[in-house]
Amino acid sequence: MDSPVRSLLASGVTLTDAALERLLPSPDTLPHSIHRAMRHSVFAGGKRLRPILCMEAARMVAEDGELPEGVANLGAALEMLHTYSLIHDDLPALDNDDLRRGHPTCHVAFGEAIAILAGDALQTLAFQTMAQLAVPPATVVAILREVSIAIGTGVGRSGDIDTGLAPGMIGGQVVDIESEGVAPTADLVETIHRAKTGALITTAIVSGALYGSSRHTMPDATLERVREFGEKAGLAFQIVDDILDMTQSSQELGKTAGKDAASVKATWPAVYGIEQSRHDADQLIADAFTAVEPFGAAADPLKALAKYLTTRTH
Repeated sequence: MDSPVRSLLASGVTLTDAALERLLPSPDTLPHSIHRAMRHSVFAGGKRLRPILCMEAARMVAEDGELPEGVANLGAALEMLHTYSLIHDDLPALDNDDLRRGHPTCHVAFGEAIAILAGDALQTLAFQTMAQLAVPPATVVAILREVSIAIGTGVGRSGDIDTGLAPGMIGGQVVDIESEGVAPTADLVETIHRAKTGALITTAIVSGALYGSSRHTMPDATLERVREFGEKAGLAFQIVDDILDMTQSSQELGKTAGKDAASVKATWPAVYGIEQSRHDADQLIADAFTAVEPFGAAADPLKALAKYLTTRTH
């Protein structure tokens, strides 16, 4: 990993973790069990990629090129949503995983009932946090709409908010569950990847851009360039995740390796093979770079992060 990217990731983790520490109830807050479960999963060592992508998108579009004040709270809210999705994804009724980020999953550590409620509580706190962002009310509404549609089932997509990522994160999870054991097709795997993983990555980048442009007008065409970057990078991220699931150990991944193949899940390598999958991920990142060319050097940090998505090993 290049030193600038390492520095970017480290500073992003620091900002995000500080915001999460401010926003999450302490482990001594009653009821103890739910708050300790929330913190167990949130502070289990995640890479904070979605908050960092959000913050760098905000910096890219900001008129002064600086990180907008308060944007770390938006990043923290997105990390809460991501963590909630992981807690629920790991449940026995879904992927039934015992390991996440190198630690016991929430339901293993706290029981299934508390894990379900911890995920629910993180989702609720995320929207509470976004409702209180330090930007004009119109921007708050735009961000809430963008994020809620992206993590839902596809309901509400219309007009200028249509990202082409239906059915959204939860809808993508449903399609993923219902397609287990079914021979994967190209259309099926792209639908699942764009919805289940890509939608949240895309909305992290788009909501960051909305936050960063809250004090000036950003043309719709510019926002669509940002959205295209997010869509391409998000799909590339999940393709690499599929490759790593087939090529890395559980210790290297920090989660159970090989589960996708064992469950006959719809993955990119299952359809295209590993070498073509690597090529597709690289091409998607190249296309993402093209989308943000008009931003010039301001896009360099975001491009470096996107490149990291395809070269990571865990």
